[in-house]
Amino acid sequence: MREKRTVQSSIFHFFADHEIGRELQAISNGLDSHPEILELVAADLQEVKVNDCGRKGLPVESVLRCAILKQYRQVSYEELAFYLLDSHSFQAVARLPLEIIPKKAVLQRTISRISDVTWEKINQALPGHAKAAGVERGQVIRLDSTATDSNIHEPSDSSLLWDSVRVLTRLFEQARELSGGESLPCRSHCRRAKRRMCS
Repeated sequence: MREKRTVQSSIFHFFADHEIGRELQAISNGLDSHPEILELVAADLQEVKVNDCGRKGLPVESVLRCAILKQYRQVSYEELAFYLLDSHSFQAVARLPLEIIPKKAVLQRTISRISDVTWEKINQALPGHAKAAGVERGQVIRLDSTATDSNIHEPSDSSLLWDSVRVLTRLFEQARELSGGESLPCRSHCRRAKRRMCS
């Protein structure tokens, strides 16, 4: 059975006396002030069946805290599993039971169950707390995207010129056909643009 919250923190959990350790402690305290968030995450994790016998699953609170750690440090699931094993500060934030050291697959399987609707509600609750505390106004957001390989060539000035000339020439040809064959004042510069691109 999956527990919802770790009622008592372990005496072995402590935060490093470092700037990042203090940030992690502030994050942990901020999450403590919003226990209602756990209900949202628990609803998403209910669909995952955890047996009553055998090893316990990650507590709901630990799943949420691990997800926030992953986003905060911008790490992969494999790196997150390492930090949870290696770092006392990460263990203190995650509030993992002492007998549980989650692997990459477990972290990925449980964290990915948190729905986008739940994340939206969490993102509405936490900035409101920061705004009330005078830490953040919540008026600016910074986004990051992931770059992936694609079959689009790297743009250069000459290739952009060639693409533009080629597409404009094609559009003029289509316009000429739609106008009933009337001559439009347009000359094709495709050869010259292609020559410049290839040189």
